[in-house]
Amino acid sequence: MTRPPNAIDFWRGWALVTIFINHVPGLYFIQFTHRNYGFSDAAELFVFLAGWGLQITVAKHVLSDTLGQLMWHLGRRAIKIYAAQILIISLAVAMLAAASILLDNPLLVTWNNAEAVFSDPVRANVGLVALTHQLGYFNILPLYIVLTALAPLIVLIDRLAPRLLLPASAGLYAFALVTETNFPTWPVDGEWFFNPLTWQLTYVLGFFFAKLVMATGDALPWQTPVRWVALPLLVLSAFGDVYGWMPDPTTAPSPILFFIDHKTFESPIRVTHLLMLVIALSGVFPYLARHLPRFTSFLSLLGRHSLNVFCVGSLASLAAQIVRYTLDGGLLVDIAIVIAGVAIMALTAHLTDGPGVKARRS
Repeated sequence: MTRPPNAIDFWRGWALVTIFINHVPGLYFIQFTHRNYGFSDAAELFVFLAGWGLQITVAKHVLSDTLGQLMWHLGRRAIKIYAAQILIISLAVAMLAAASILLDNPLLVTWNNAEAVFSDPVRANVGLVALTHQLGYFNILPLYIVLTALAPLIVLIDRLAPRLLLPASAGLYAFALVTETNFPTWPVDGEWFFNPLTWQLTYVLGFFFAKLVMATGDALPWQTPVRWVALPLLVLSAFGDVYGWMPDPTTAPSPILFFIDHKTFESPIRVTHLLMLVIALSGVFPYLARHLPRFTSFLSLLGRHSLNVFCVGSLASLAAQIVRYTLDGGLLVDIAIVIAGVAIMALTAHLTDGPGVKARRS
């Protein structure tokens, strides 16, 4: 049976809608997403919840499966996400090519780092398959693939030496920040937009916090006092982000990535802001579910089928970029884009959640 609305699916659905909006540059509604009122954004929330989901998966399978069966299940998940990435980038490239032909505008094939696919197709297509060449706005799934591929190792460490997991993750994170180490891109010289060496900490933190919550019955003894500290800090960070209260990168002390807002390296200020958000909003879902049941059910539906919804939402955001460019934007166009995009994601979730799927699960 389909699981009922819950906090994890709800916030995952929130992240999916927010990512769709943020992936259409210039869209009027971007200014209302929480990335404009703090340092973390929906990407952090999405990855954190992916780590939380890993812990739920482990708890679900630990009683019925052997360790080997669990590892196999996690490995299959990574392959599924990789297949989804290959499919959506193929469709994205085709969409840009088709738009270029229909609009008689060759510059469209240069959008979102796609130029190499058309100017150097032999090497670029190898790079797309190897994940070393990534299209703009389609670069979070490569990170997710790496993290999911690491999931068996994370679970194994947690099983054999649980006290080692978080220090090992934090150590790798610090090493990458100090040495500014990242995965390279090819054939276009550069680096991954989401550095797996640092973003793995956000994933592991989601896994770690989920384990704490599940072990203590959905409540942490220090949660309330920390929330009272987190709330004013969130307000302060909102003002800091809006008014630019951040160290000048040219004058920040070394190692510089510890002291600036850097999304690629998931700098400490972003991780801290995410954790404050998680703690401050941890008790909001029951209130929303009681007073806004349709709203919470809708976002939970999206979050329940996050991979399918994310893939369709990514393609919808690219289509929205093309439409907005063609029609020169405007508020009415932006309203139509958001309504259509969310409706398409909702239809995807509904079809995935359809009667045939429910029957097979029961």
